[in-house]
Amino acid sequence: MYTSHEDIGYDFEDDPKDKKTLKSHPNIDSGWAWMVVLSSFFVHILIMGSQMALGVLNVEWLEEFHQSRGLTAWVSSLSMGITLIVGPFIGLFINTCGCRRTAIIGGLVNSLGWVLSAYAANVHYLFITFGVTAGFGSGMAYLPAVVMVGRYFQKRRALAQGLSTTGTGFGTFLMTVLLKYLCAEYGWRNAMFIQGAVSLNLCVCGALMRPLSPGNERDHPGGKDAQVGLAHSPGSKSSGQLGGAEEKGGRPGIEETLGDLPGQACQEKAGHRQNMGAFRVLKTASRLTRRVKKGFRDWYSGYFGAASLFTNRMFVAFIFWALFAYSSFVIPFIHLPEIVNLYNLSEQNDVFPLTSIIAIVHIFAKVALGVVADLPCISVWNVFLMANFTLVLSIFILPLVHTYAGLAVICALIGFSSGYFSLMPVVTEDLVGIEHLANAYGIIICANGISALLGPPFAGWIYDITEKYDFSFYICGLLYMVGILFLLIQPCIQIIEQSRKKYMDDTHV
Repeated sequence: MYTSHEDIGYDFEDDPKDKKTLKSHPNIDSGWAWMVVLSSFFVHILIMGSQMALGVLNVEWLEEFHQSRGLTAWVSSLSMGITLIVGPFIGLFINTCGCRRTAIIGGLVNSLGWVLSAYAANVHYLFITFGVTAGFGSGMAYLPAVVMVGRYFQKRRALAQGLSTTGTGFGTFLMTVLLKYLCAEYGWRNAMFIQGAVSLNLCVCGALMRPLSPGNERDHPGGKDAQVGLAHSPGSKSSGQLGGAEEKGGRPGIEETLGDLPGQACQEKAGHRQNMGAFRVLKTASRLTRRVKKGFRDWYSGYFGAASLFTNRMFVAFIFWALFAYSSFVIPFIHLPEIVNLYNLSEQNDVFPLTSIIAIVHIFAKVALGVVADLPCISVWNVFLMANFTLVLSIFILPLVHTYAGLAVICALIGFSSGYFSLMPVVTEDLVGIEHLANAYGIIICANGISALLGPPFAGWIYDITEKYDFSFYICGLLYMVGILFLLIQPCIQIIEQSRKKYMDDTHV
C-alpha cells in the first residue's frame, strides 16, 4: 500500500514530475499557497458551479428542440461526465506540461465549447460542442486546480481543499441566477455566448498556478553557448588571416580586403543567427521530447507499471464507491427544476430555488467539514463516511416529500452532506501519497464522471417509462449504499487476511 507523506514539504520543480527534494518550501501552507486556493476557488465557480446550474438550460433545450427528457439530459450529463472522465488523461497532460499550461489550455477549449453551442441547430449538435468540447476543456482546468492545492498544503489540507471547493456552492448559486437572467433577457443562445466569454477567466486562474520553485530549465540557448559560438566564430579570425595575407601582397590587396569587410561581416552574422536559431529549435525540441517521454513513463507506471495504483486494494474500493456516488448528487441539480413544475411549486421555487438552497448549505458544509477533519482527534475517514450516509438517507427521503418546505429541508441536508467532496482529495492523498495524487485523483474523478454521465439520462428514462422520478432516486440511492458498504468491508477483509497470514506464519514456526 502507498504511504502518505503528510509530514514532508516538497520543493517541486517547474517540471511537475522532476525529482522532488525533501526540504521544506516557504510557500507550503502560507504565502502564495493562498493565491492557489483563490485560483482553485474561481475554477470551481466557473466549472462546477456552471455545470450544477445546467438545469436552467435543460428546461430551455426541452422547449427548443422538443426531444425526450432522457435524450436532452445527455447534453448536461455529457458535459459533467467528460469533465471528470478525462481525469486520467489530464494527468498525462499535467505530467508533461505542468498544471499551469494545462489549466490555461483548458480555459480556452471550454470557452470555445460554450460559444459554439450558441449556434446549435439540434440536441445532437450540443452533444459535440457542449458535451464533448466544453466538457474536455473543463476537465483540463479542473484537475490542475485540485492537484495544486494538494501540493501547496500539508497541515491544513482539508481546510484548504474545503475553502477552494466552496466555489462549487457559490458558483451554483451565482450561475443559476446569472443563467436565468441571461436566458430571460437575451435568450439561451446569447446566454451561452456570454458564458463562453466569462469562461475565459479560467485562463487567468491557470496563470496563478505557478510551481512551488522555479524550474531547472533556465539555461538559455543564447547564453554561454552563444558566447562560445561568438568566441570561436570564424569571422574575425579568418578576416585577420586574410588581411595579413593580402598585406604581404601590397596595398591594393589591403584596400580590396577592407572594402569587402562589411559584406563579409553581414554574411557571417546572418550565418551565425541561422545557426543559433537552428540550435534553439533543436534544443527546445529535445527538451520537449524528454519531458513528454518522462511524463508518459510516469503516467504509464502509475496505472499499469510495477507501481500501479490498482495494486492498492483500498484505493480500488474507493474507485468502486466513486462509480455510484456522484449520480445521487447530480440528479437533483438537473431534474429539480422540472420536479417543482410537476409538483406545482414553481412560484415558490422562483422566489428561492431549491438548487440554490443546496448550493448555499454546500458552501458552509465544505468549510465546516474541512475544519472538523483537520482536528487532531478526528479521523478524516469517519467524517467522510458519516457525510456519505447522510446523503444516502436524503436521497431516499426526497421522493416522499411533495411540499416546498419539506423539499427545502431535504435539499439543505443534501447540501450539507455533499460537503464531503472537499475531503476527497485528502482521502485520496492519504491512500496513495502526494507523488501519486494527480494520477489517483484523476482515476477517482473519472469514476465520478461515469456516474455523472449515466445518472441524469437514467433518471430521464425512468420518467419517460413511469412518468415519475421516484424510482430513479431509489435505485441510485441503493447503488450508492452498496458503494459505501464496499468501502467499509474492505478494511475488514484486510484485517482478516493479516490475521490469517500471521496465524499461518506462527503455525509454520
